[in-house]
Amino acid sequence: MKQQYFIGVDVGSASVRAAIFDMKGERLAFSVRPIQQFHPKTGFVEQSSADIWVNVCSTIKEVVYRAGIDPIYVKSIGFDATCSLVAVGTGGLPISVAENGNPEHDIIMWMDHRARQETTSINRTNDPCLRYVGGEISVEMELPKILWLKKHFPQRYQSVWRFFDLADFLVWKATEADVGSVCTLTCKWNYLAHQAQFSKEFLQNIGLEDMTDKIPPTILEVGEKAGYLTAESANAFGLHDQVIVASGIIDAHAGGLALVGSKPTGSLAIISGTSNCHMIASPEPTMIPGVWGPYFGAMLPGYWLNEGGQSAAGALVEWSIRQHEAWPELENEAKVSGRHYYQILNDIVAQLEQYEKYPTTHLHVLADHHGNRSPRANAYAKGMISGLTLEHGCNALARYYLATLQAIAYGTRHIIDTLIAAGHRIDRLMMCGGATKNPLWLREYANVTEQEIHLVQEEDAVNLGAAILGAVASGTFADITQAAQAMVKEGHVISPDKKTFPFHQAKYQVYLQMYQDQQRYIDIMHSMTFI
Repeated sequence: MKQQYFIGVDVGSASVRAAIFDMKGERLAFSVRPIQQFHPKTGFVEQSSADIWVNVCSTIKEVVYRAGIDPIYVKSIGFDATCSLVAVGTGGLPISVAENGNPEHDIIMWMDHRARQETTSINRTNDPCLRYVGGEISVEMELPKILWLKKHFPQRYQSVWRFFDLADFLVWKATEADVGSVCTLTCKWNYLAHQAQFSKEFLQNIGLEDMTDKIPPTILEVGEKAGYLTAESANAFGLHDQVIVASGIIDAHAGGLALVGSKPTGSLAIISGTSNCHMIASPEPTMIPGVWGPYFGAMLPGYWLNEGGQSAAGALVEWSIRQHEAWPELENEAKVSGRHYYQILNDIVAQLEQYEKYPTTHLHVLADHHGNRSPRANAYAKGMISGLTLEHGCNALARYYLATLQAIAYGTRHIIDTLIAAGHRIDRLMMCGGATKNPLWLREYANVTEQEIHLVQEEDAVNLGAAILGAVASGTFADITQAAQAMVKEGHVISPDKKTFPFHQAKYQVYLQMYQDQQRYIDIMHSMTFI
């Protein structure tokens, strides 16, 4: 068999990343471009599909050039993306989702929380299909966003030809195939994949009975062929029009199938990024309040998927560092030394630990700054800090940074404990994403969860997962398991330090208690009458 190459395109919250792989999963080249985010007001986060598409074209063209291969041997492309909502009008024109009507703002991002009232009204129906999203729909999902647009801008809603999840939009742009994905629609649109249908009664009850006229009529399985590149797309990518494009997939799920595709049962995939996703597949469905799913076939065909998550992970660490009074000092030191500020902070933490065994013994963070996705399913939850002192400077920032890393790890442990209590067996933790590039954070994840953290050799496993889908869609491999076995290589293992378990067990109890304390504060304020 002649050598074949597979491109994986990952559209994250802040950038487009393209990578090209051979049949053994070796990466030949990589390209990244930043994409825009618009924050018109608190809770609103928008993007431009035109901006994203331009950068998709640029990264693909660049990665093919950098690989130094004959483009004729590129067999397929797989697209993954954040679960953001794209509104498309007749003729492919953008439909604005912005309050000011800016036509370039045609995407409501996954992290947008504008549709809280619509989310509440949907959940009040107590419809049986909500059992397949952990009991409650999330403000981050698509139906509340669509309902918000219909309620506030009915004319725009009527003008929409297609609502796409972002990954499905990219497939459509590349191929003109009017298709959706079982991954996106099941996980974010309340499509009941195990029944191969939407609940008409549910959509009617929430006022979206006509929504199915505005989504693709064909729903593809994970790894199924969507079509071929159009001549226009092929030219923009620097490729040929016989390149096969796979069905779209959510970014976290692309990482998940790369991590556990060769060994699904008992493996928990943790995909770390702006947010965290925790993916576990099982042969039978498991209903878990506060944990999304069970979704049938949404990540691996034939398996049910439960999905936990933390709405802010990498985003929270960045925010915490940059809002601290010592940030300018740290930023300047990074510029002068030529080192990344995370490396500097990790060194300061190591210095603190030389004379303080546990520098965060009395500093605790509750990491719900952007709500709690799982397992509390409370979009109104807030972050908290306990144990502040007058300490200042980079030492104080490093201590706060360490407490924040630990807090996110405690949130992950809470999700793991909930999955196990519901009946899941977890034999190993597989991890990819931003946190895997930070050895201090990996250490804390291992110590907090008391489990080994397994990595894969490919640091951009999400891109690899997207490429695997293309490889399967092209027929090069029979299925995802076979492709993963050939293209994914195991990497380092981070083992926990048992001596730290009592410390983290105590801090974990504080973490859980902080949420309860916060709910008590809310009850007190709600009980008061204000003039």
